[in-house]
Amino acid sequence: MSQAKVDYNKEQKYNRKKLVKKQKVQRVVGTIAATVVAVALIGWVGFSMYNKQQDEKAAEITKLTLDSSALSDYTSSLND
Repeated sequence: MSQAKVDYNKEQKYNRKKLVKKQKVQRVVGTIAATVVAVALIGWVGFSMYNKQQDEKAAEITKLTLDSSALSDYTSSLND
């Protein structure tokens, strides 16, 4: 082996604990970031579905409360 490889291997062995710790921290940070993104995405989809359902309910209630008999009674009273 060349002296450069020997020096590189010695440096890697000397810094192995630091490197392993750094990799663990990066893995944890990556996992947390992915979890936050996933939770935000699920929350956004759920909120959108809830709003859509509420809009449909409001439209259905509006359709049910519209009664044309009151309007026809009013127009007939105007004609009389």
